[in-house]
Amino acid sequence: MIGKLKGLIDSYGEDFVILDVGGVGYQVHCSSRTLQHLPSPGEAAVLSIETYVREDQIKLFGFRTDQEREWFRLLQTVQGVGAKVALAVLGTLAPADLANAIALRDKAAVARTPGVGPKVAERIVTELKDKAPAFANVDPAVVHLAGAVDDQRAPRPVADAISALVNLGYGQPQAAAAIASASRSAGENAETAQLIRLGLKELSK
Repeated sequence: MIGKLKGLIDSYGEDFVILDVGGVGYQVHCSSRTLQHLPSPGEAAVLSIETYVREDQIKLFGFRTDQEREWFRLLQTVQGVGAKVALAVLGTLAPADLANAIALRDKAAVARTPGVGPKVAERIVTELKDKAPAFANVDPAVVHLAGAVDDQRAPRPVADAISALVNLGYGQPQAAAAIASASRSAGENAETAQLIRLGLKELSK
């Protein structure tokens, strides 16, 4: 199995790069994000590789980091997500952004991926929500609150305050982060109006 390739960029295709390693050209399929970050033909590049062996073909998938490769593997544990959809998701969201979106249950961010509808986005968020926090760089309290809202376990004033901020045009992750901060400073018995006021103050910082 090939785990890494280091060589010179030979040429680019629509969704792949030919990497010249010691005179042998390897066709490596990559996300659009990875392809954009690779250098010009003739320059050196290193890719982490995932090797797929089928009866009729061997296919190589390339990634700029081991973390991106790990997300490629994780995404394919979700029902209905194959290599093509996993690459499309990674082409839309960088690994850290994907981890944050899943941790915050932000299905809309995942659904921005071409070819990923609301149902697949929901499955990705639901099935990977326990794995994402390890990769995410958001406050664990915000992750907990986003999960509580998504599962309808959040206190009513908190859920209503987040909903109000979303209705004002803020994204769900932004709203959850602001209300989590507001809730910490106001205490657990805070009313919806107070949380909204403090949340808006947080967002205007």
